[in-house]
Amino acid sequence: MRFNGVLTSALVTSAALLGSVRADVDIEDGAEASSATLSESSTSLPVEKPTFTPSKIQAPFFEQFTDDWDSRWQPSHAKKQDSKTDEDWAYVGTWSVEEPHVLKAIDGDKGLVVKNPAAHHAISAKFDKKIDNKGKTLVAQYEVKLQNGLECGGAYLKLLRDNKKLHAEEFSNASPYVIMFGPDKCGATNKVHFIFQHKNPKTGEYEEKHLKSPPMARITKLTSLYTLIVNPDQTYEIRIDGEKLKSGSLLEDFTPSVNPEKEIDDPNDKKPEDWVDEARIPDPDATKPDDWDEDAPYEIVDTEATKPDDWLEDEPAMIPDPEAEKPEDWDDEEDGDWIPPSVPNPKCEEASGCGKWEPPMKKNPEYKGKWSAPYIDNPAYQGVWKPKKIANPDYFEDKTPANFEPMGAIGFEIWTMQNDILFDNIYIGHSIEDAEKLKSETYDIKNPIEKAEDEAQKPKPSDDDVPKSPLDLNFMDDPVLYVREKVQLFIEIGKKDPVEAIRFVPEVAGGLGVLAVTLLAVILGTAFGGSKASPQVQKAADNVKKAAVDAKDQAINAKDQAVDAAASGADKVQSEINKRTTRSSGPAE
Repeated sequence: MRFNGVLTSALVTSAALLGSVRADVDIEDGAEASSATLSESSTSLPVEKPTFTPSKIQAPFFEQFTDDWDSRWQPSHAKKQDSKTDEDWAYVGTWSVEEPHVLKAIDGDKGLVVKNPAAHHAISAKFDKKIDNKGKTLVAQYEVKLQNGLECGGAYLKLLRDNKKLHAEEFSNASPYVIMFGPDKCGATNKVHFIFQHKNPKTGEYEEKHLKSPPMARITKLTSLYTLIVNPDQTYEIRIDGEKLKSGSLLEDFTPSVNPEKEIDDPNDKKPEDWVDEARIPDPDATKPDDWDEDAPYEIVDTEATKPDDWLEDEPAMIPDPEAEKPEDWDDEEDGDWIPPSVPNPKCEEASGCGKWEPPMKKNPEYKGKWSAPYIDNPAYQGVWKPKKIANPDYFEDKTPANFEPMGAIGFEIWTMQNDILFDNIYIGHSIEDAEKLKSETYDIKNPIEKAEDEAQKPKPSDDDVPKSPLDLNFMDDPVLYVREKVQLFIEIGKKDPVEAIRFVPEVAGGLGVLAVTLLAVILGTAFGGSKASPQVQKAADNVKKAAVDAKDQAINAKDQAVDAAASGADKVQSEINKRTTRSSGPAE
């Protein structure tokens, strides 16, 4: 015996839904209070914070800003050089080493903090021994915490070139660097810089190489971990919070390219005067057709048009303003005869028009315009001219750009509109494993604590955000909750007054009607089973569709009537509604 699959599925689903609603009525009220208490206690528990312990990781340069930090770091008070303006900019921004005041995760864990908004800051620390990564992996990793966010400013570091100037002058934007790496944001610009300076082996000059498509910076008050890895095989990798977001080749992903082109256009090559670079030309053999009238006008009078019956030919379009009055100080002898101003004739507004009627213009079907010859492919076309190629006199090939110049210091030289940017756990070395171990000792501990504290500090939903009754629920927010609460409300009101239940919750009444018709159709299907539906079953199915449509229409009409009834003061029904409150924490519709 076979049932119609769709009807059977509808029956089972409807029955299950009604059953679950009835069961929830009995247990949900008792569980609600304990559930709310448990939720409140879980969010109010303080987050346990560990105490800072210095890491034992060894590296060419490793900084956790312990108490002796100022013996290594030197703020700069140099003048900032700016070729775009004659103004002198001083590094007036101050620095401090302190614990974060936003989402602190580890007690006693301090970092280097930018203290002044809208100011130029510069600070550097020299390495005990210059770092030379020739033939080695280079790893630069550090934490950034944007405690006040970042609207416009940088938070990147520079690895400075080891030379005489480094030891003789104060650190500034003019100090030669090898690598610049880290976040930078202002307006729509949001990226993680990776720039390295490459030495031209022919000229000895340095040129900046910029990563073409840098990843976006993480703009959050949580601690972010930025990691740059440059391998001896000329590949690189950028990670943020341990996630690899960008990787590629130093030889392919930077602009300008590390190595110039082998050949260039010959600057002395000129295009021949007789060179034909016109791909198409007017057909020289084409002639204007004999019937082509270049003088035919674009528009002509529509001779088939007729004057509208309501056209007022004897009425002027403009008439003297009947309400206008001659000014009292008007002197006819000096000012001449007074003439009232003209206004549109009100009679013309009610008719098709006034005054002398003239037929309108229409587009001339004979109009062709000026004749011109059609275009054809140029048989003499020689193609787009290009200068010949010659060997590039400035060509060189550097197969190992990852062999950077030796680095002697690290520096932060930034301008930012937001203060309290915190830097911490700086690792400059050659071991990916050590950098990952440092991440596990620091960032991996901070991150879950910061997230938990951030979640705990979020404002709790106010009473205004919680639906006060099932009538405030929105089906699209939570369909299951919507159906359950509506059916529950229907049952509660129906115990006292079934008619009011149908009027006030027509959605449930309509659904029950469809369910009843569905049961009837299934019974008929059982009685007249077979591989092909009998006429009785088909008729029942048609009745289901019709009943569903009718129920929907009735539900809409009943709902409108219920709203009117509530507005006019249906106190009895409204008192039943007010006794129930929804268990949803979602926003009201």
